[in-house]
Amino acid sequence: MIKKNDHKKAWIALVIAVAVLVLVGALDNLPHVPSMLLTVLQKGAIYALVAVSMNLLNGFTGLFSLGQAGFMLLGAYTYAVLTVPVERQASVYQRYEDGGLGFSVTQSLGNSMGQFGLLLGVVICLILAGCVAGLFAWLIGLPVLKLKSDYLAIATLGFAEIIRAVVQYEKLGPVTNGSNLLYGFTGFTDFHLGSLKLTTVMPFLFSGLCIFVVVLLINSTYGRAFKAIRDDEVAAEAMGINLAKHKRMSFIISSFFAGISGALLAMFQASVQAVAFKAAMTYEILLIVVIGGIGSITGSAIAAFLFVGCSEWGLRFLDNETTLKNFDAKVKFAVVFGVLIAAVVAFGLLRMKRKGKKLVDKVQRDGKTYYQRRITGPILGLGLAIVALGWDVWFVISPRLKLPLLRSGFRMVVFSVIIMIVVLFFREGIMGDKELWDLGKKKRSAKAKAGAGNE
Repeated sequence: MIKKNDHKKAWIALVIAVAVLVLVGALDNLPHVPSMLLTVLQKGAIYALVAVSMNLLNGFTGLFSLGQAGFMLLGAYTYAVLTVPVERQASVYQRYEDGGLGFSVTQSLGNSMGQFGLLLGVVICLILAGCVAGLFAWLIGLPVLKLKSDYLAIATLGFAEIIRAVVQYEKLGPVTNGSNLLYGFTGFTDFHLGSLKLTTVMPFLFSGLCIFVVVLLINSTYGRAFKAIRDDEVAAEAMGINLAKHKRMSFIISSFFAGISGALLAMFQASVQAVAFKAAMTYEILLIVVIGGIGSITGSAIAAFLFVGCSEWGLRFLDNETTLKNFDAKVKFAVVFGVLIAAVVAFGLLRMKRKGKKLVDKVQRDGKTYYQRRITGPILGLGLAIVALGWDVWFVISPRLKLPLLRSGFRMVVFSVIIMIVVLFFREGIMGDKELWDLGKKKRSAKAKAGAGNE
């Protein structure tokens, strides 16, 4: 019966994956589709992969690492160096005599085998990008994985910064182009099937296959060993799990997929420069993991698309100065804004009530009743909501029609506040440690228990 259910789930997952690829392919080729939508989909798929790779290490193994940007940099540069066309290497490496490798993997295979050769060359270079990142992870992991908690995070963050500096070293310029831009290599726009464009399909395909491998790994005996180490290292070691071996394995596999995601990011951007892979990139990925839920694959994927969609597209209008036409338009704006704030607060309070949490507790001492604050985060969130509603009322009363604060950079301020509210109200993230396919299990088990009770 278990095998039958597993086969059913596998077929459902396959049908959904094919449907998503068909939908994305249709968006790629339909006219009048916003280019920003395609950008969000491509970048969201890449960030989903790197968030899943970080979740494998932080969420499923319990190792706090902040070196993802460094491993992405290694993967991006490995892919770019291997795929710059021979005829463009002189212009790309113009500051360095005889710069470049003198060959291009994708160009060689593409010229001899067409689109299949191009795809094969890209796959080979993606795997090599992951292998280079994995090799450095193995070298770094030998001394670093003996550390724990914050010390491990600081060590891996330092490694990422060192790698970024080494790549820009002038002596390595004939290979890495120093601090200059690498461009002209094979990107997503080079893929097509006849007249059909596959620009957005390819990142979904590559990221989806990699995430599928991670899911298989987590559900294997190795994945169960990772979870055991996360829950209790002493108990895991007592059960015969080799801690050093499995920690190193998780670190290398996570870095491998981070390297592949770095190569995919290079394909998306059509250029690579070390200055882009700063610590802020690692913090963004960590934020996605926290918002999605530490220990949830689907949570990381959902949060990646939400993060990219909000930061790149949904809130971009906040960077533009806006003046409303008349008082009626101002009232409508204020009503919509107030309703959104109230809905967020109501949803957060309802969620707290369902979990049995309270903002304050009654405490009896010496015959007197005291109110003791329990949860600081939600109280802070309520305070922010009250301030926002107060500003909303002030804006309606004031005679001005120009929306205040809207200017370049305000988008990131609002985005940060939204993230703060999400983290305060949803401390376990969107999915917690659950997956999408686990959401119906509680209801089914409750119905089964109710049925058994009636009998």
